Amino acid sequence: MIDISESVMQFLLALIVVGPLIGAVAALLPAPPGLKGNSPQQAVLRHGVIVTGVILIAAIVLALGFDHDHPSRMQATTDISWIPALDVRIHLGVDGISLPLLVLTALLTFLCALYSYFKPPSGPTPQAFVALILLLESGTLATFAVLDLLLFFLAFEMVLIPMYFLIARWGGAERTAAAWKFILFTLLGSVVMLLGLLLIGVKSGTFDIMALATDNGRGLTTSVQVIAVLAIGIGLAVKTPMWPLHSWLPDAHTAAPTVGSVLLAGVLLKMGTYGFVRILLPVAPDGMRTFAPYLAAFAVVGIIYGSLACLNLVKQGAKGDLKRLIAYSSVGHMGFVLLGIATMSPTGVNGALFANIAHGLITGLLFFLVGALKDRAGTSDLDTLAQQGGMALYGKAPRLGGLLSFAAVASLGLPGLAGFWGEMLALFGAFKPADGLSRPAFLVFMSIAAFGTLLTAAYLLQMVRRVCMGPRDHAAPALADVQGYEFAAWTPLAALTVVAGLWPAALLGLTDPAVQKLLAGGLQ
Repeated sequence: MIDISESVMQFLLALIVVGPLIGAVAALLPAPPGLKGNSPQQAVLRHGVIVTGVILIAAIVLALGFDHDHPSRMQATTDISWIPALDVRIHLGVDGISLPLLVLTALLTFLCALYSYFKPPSGPTPQAFVALILLLESGTLATFAVLDLLLFFLAFEMVLIPMYFLIARWGGAERTAAAWKFILFTLLGSVVMLLGLLLIGVKSGTFDIMALATDNGRGLTTSVQVIAVLAIGIGLAVKTPMWPLHSWLPDAHTAAPTVGSVLLAGVLLKMGTYGFVRILLPVAPDGMRTFAPYLAAFAVVGIIYGSLACLNLVKQGAKGDLKRLIAYSSVGHMGFVLLGIATMSPTGVNGALFANIAHGLITGLLFFLVGALKDRAGTSDLDTLAQQGGMALYGKAPRLGGLLSFAAVASLGLPGLAGFWGEMLALFGAFKPADGLSRPAFLVFMSIAAFGTLLTAAYLLQMVRRVCMGPRDHAAPALADVQGYEFAAWTPLAALTVVAGLWPAALLGLTDPAVQKLLAGGLQ
């Protein structure tokens, strides 16, 4: 790691949050004559790659300059008064919990911009597309960096409009209905969440997340905590998404363009679970303890429900859509994240944070691959792709088939890959939840979730069999294998999936001290 002064770290974090916003405004302005090249459209797509690349470099330098010996300490902090009457402050900072999410967001957005440069989306002007991608990145990065409740809410809401337009204007069939469903679900959840955030701020006298976390709920009565957790939890659960508030997700993923699906699954879903960890666990621990068994119950129902929905979609004759199948798989995988959070134990919460990152890497790769398959075959309908016995992707495009199989076995939690550790730690957390929670109940939840892993393996292996295997039809048109730009966009995700699986301590070494301090109320 490198030694960087605190002032430079502050600048880097501010650049990471504000840089994409400035880039979004610049994307809408006319390009200078010298930068247009042969095509103004390519110029603005190149602008997207440059801006997201700069933000990724800044995030990597921030990670290298981060004090890894003290990951529980908030670093690169900026604290400026913004609205004195409400004591709202522009308070930024990063610790071992938020740093991996910042780097993941910067990486996925850069890869999406790179992919879009070579494979421009079909739809309205690329200027608007690039501006929306950058606006989405800015809101997401701000969500993981701000340390004020009202700023968190503003950043949380900032991503809704760009994602709505990405689905509605660049999406596929049924895109208008899917976009409206997305915006209505998330806005209604956010209204309730805002009431809960205001309740905490008014009753405690501050909106500062660090001060509230250090207080650890001592300044809030149990009834206030219970109401706040219910209200904020609903808004966060919609974004996660938790069963039964998940129904917007499959429609949104099915209709969204490829990069929209990658960012929705890889980044936006993490904002909900991050809110549970950053706000509800330390700020309202008594309220969380009240609702933890119910959160765990909804989580394991989501695990089973998502897996059964996928098993139904993957059946021959079900006319299942591959993008819809991966969307339902996300409901199950995020169920493990919620189960880990509900245990309120260091093991479970670390597992949830690890599963967050693993899901972003693996599901991002899956959506890239399915998008590429849809571009080549003209459809993502599983029955049309598989036809008689299987699509034989191994024979037609072996590298594409191999990558799809790799992503599938990573998603089902094969030991040695990133998907394994998060789910295992969430199950261990349920085996021994925090004091005050019913261990028999959590043992039941653990058993149901463990059964869900078997169902996950069943539908993913069935998907691989139908798409990748089967008799080679020499009369069928050949499929283009992995292109150079696709290789560049997908390799980092596949490589990090292996690295995280073989070296989980790299991530857990960051999150564990921060989680220990967070659950202790900042007293360590």
